[in-house]
Amino acid sequence: MTKIKTQFKRRSFLKISAASGGGMLIGFSWLNGCAPAEDPGVAVPNEWFDINGYIKIGDTGMVTIYSPNPEIGQNVMTSMPMIVAEELDVPWENVVVEQAPLNTGFYQNQFAGGSLSIRLSWNALRMAGATGRRMLMEAAAKEWGLTVDQLTASDGMIKEINGDRVIGYGEVAGKAVGIEVPEEVDLKEIKDFKLIGSSKKNVEGKKIVTGKPLFGLDHKSDEMLVAMIEHPPAFGMKVKSFNEEEIKGMPGVTDAFIVDAALEEPARFDVNAFPQLIAIVGKTTWPLMQAKNALRAEWEEVGVLESSDIHAERIAQAFKTGEISESRRDGDADAAFEKATTVIERAYSSPFMAHNCMEPMNFYANVTEDSAEMIGPTQTPEALEASVAQLLSLPLENVTVNMTRIGGGFGRRLYPHFGVEAAAISRKVGGPIKLMYTREDDMTQGTYRPIYESRYKAGLDEDNNLIAFSVRGAGLPDGPVFPNRFPAGAIANYTAEKIKGDTNLSTGAWRAPRSHFTAGAEQSFLDEVAELAGKDPIEFRLELFDRAKNSPVGKKYDYDADRYAGVLELVKEKSNWGESKEGVYRGVAAYFCHSTYVAEVFDMVLENGEPKVQKVWCAVDCGIVINRDAAKNMIEGGVVDGIGHGMYSELTFENGASNQKNFDNYQLIRHSQAPKEIEVFFVENEIAPTGLGEPGLPPAVGALANALYKATGQRYYHSPFATADQGQKKMMG
Repeated sequence: MTKIKTQFKRRSFLKISAASGGGMLIGFSWLNGCAPAEDPGVAVPNEWFDINGYIKIGDTGMVTIYSPNPEIGQNVMTSMPMIVAEELDVPWENVVVEQAPLNTGFYQNQFAGGSLSIRLSWNALRMAGATGRRMLMEAAAKEWGLTVDQLTASDGMIKEINGDRVIGYGEVAGKAVGIEVPEEVDLKEIKDFKLIGSSKKNVEGKKIVTGKPLFGLDHKSDEMLVAMIEHPPAFGMKVKSFNEEEIKGMPGVTDAFIVDAALEEPARFDVNAFPQLIAIVGKTTWPLMQAKNALRAEWEEVGVLESSDIHAERIAQAFKTGEISESRRDGDADAAFEKATTVIERAYSSPFMAHNCMEPMNFYANVTEDSAEMIGPTQTPEALEASVAQLLSLPLENVTVNMTRIGGGFGRRLYPHFGVEAAAISRKVGGPIKLMYTREDDMTQGTYRPIYESRYKAGLDEDNNLIAFSVRGAGLPDGPVFPNRFPAGAIANYTAEKIKGDTNLSTGAWRAPRSHFTAGAEQSFLDEVAELAGKDPIEFRLELFDRAKNSPVGKKYDYDADRYAGVLELVKEKSNWGESKEGVYRGVAAYFCHSTYVAEVFDMVLENGEPKVQKVWCAVDCGIVINRDAAKNMIEGGVVDGIGHGMYSELTFENGASNQKNFDNYQLIRHSQAPKEIEVFFVENEIAPTGLGEPGLPPAVGALANALYKATGQRYYHSPFATADQGQKKMMG
């Protein structure tokens, strides 16, 4: 039995108070998100208390868990309560979850990003459930004149081991309120898990498919007006004036003005190239869209109007004189390259890309003289709270942030500028408004995935052993290289450099930041090196992992070579790698990011001369899997996302303006282009859960490029692959 100390910051994390109706409330600031059953298996108590950061146990035995973390489709509102319910040992059908507002007094890590929700919450959620179970048992023991070790608790019931007495959690909850929190509690053995590792449906699934109001776009309030914005047409420009009186006089428009949402001290996530905007306010969206079309604005240049050729020049200059922000050097790569029998050099590049969340950017704001109420889809509610407080010169405690379900994040909603803009407009209007972006507003504002280029070099000796390896990666604004990831530690002579460049475009994190590009480039290059060495691509990689396991180079590298090799061996087995199929072209890739290991094999066919991914095998080591179906869904979605963006996504610029403004010329993957079948296999172990929302995407890009090579005979060095010829000429000269 594993024991866990509850005294770890216990005074900050755990509070007990009486609930009306005899319930027990357990509040803890380390809960990072949880979820509800749609149809409870027990009666709803007469009264619930919506107290941020508390587990509530009602007198009927129902359990409510407030979910602090934003839900962006990764299904934490199902998976996280499974952890609490597992240790509490309550029937799943007795669990209800509600979204909590931002409350830094109760919660830590109250954000969605970096595939961290489960990883950061694992011990905290288990401790919450186990502590509740223990206190209920102590209350029952006191009631019956027994000791806790004479009782068992499971499925919401406490039983006497050597007797017939049985009591439900709900019946004893009120008596547990006065019980002192134990200094340590027993956690379940992993082999005894009943909920964790099973499959539970998305608890909000029915609401989603039946159109229930869940998203920011659904939120309404009395007297709320709608606001839309117009920002400068290009990066490097600002608004000077516009036909204000004409716009104000249009039907359905109540106001129009220039609004300034600039912050004097921008924080990490305050990324916005257009802090000054034209705002148009009215009761409904259609008149505002007509007013936007009628705008005649005068803009002025305040910076360089960058075009794609300038971006290419800046990347090239970064390789020559750019700042090296991170690096590693093992052995003497230069000397090893001089001795190498064969040397291969390749360069890989990828353009700016948009996030393209299905739900456009939006936020509700109601600003008064001394407070601000914010409601909407954000991945970083705490950052939004701080930015709004700074903009309005309000105390932090006077700003409230309530989170709605998010219709796609992918890193785009880490940056709260659209919430800050909503607050600025509400202050000017003097009442509640909901700011709504159009698709064009979002795609021309950013915040974009940066542009990248990486240059790889490998040296082989006369026996085709890899003796030297180097990678240098530059980006606007920062490079994509992870110096301490594979193949660091596996090669005696190794160098890696991450290089910064300059741009005035607003950029930010995009699903699996940097990893999605680096995996595609690295895994494509390794395949080409393996071919040059006359080796099978999987066996070539496994040889490198053997070196990392048996005689690692250097004192530090970020991955576990055994686990990395393990997913390759598993995908090799499951896909019957090495088996030849007529008309089927296979590519493989493996990558480590967000503490998770994923290997993928793509089977590609040619249909009417066009490449098509027919089937994908995925092997995943993410530690303990909480909700098996949800985990599979995330990996499958990452594969499809990786294929789509690898094949088609590209933003180009002319005089500071993006040429792609909507989906008529920015292609996303279609249903018919997705793989017909994706099989996902999880490595079974007892390692604490790691990230899963992002790691499935990066290896898909590499496996896709390697399968395309087998199918077409052409290596792909520039994405999007569908326009590789043009892109290669444009980016690489």
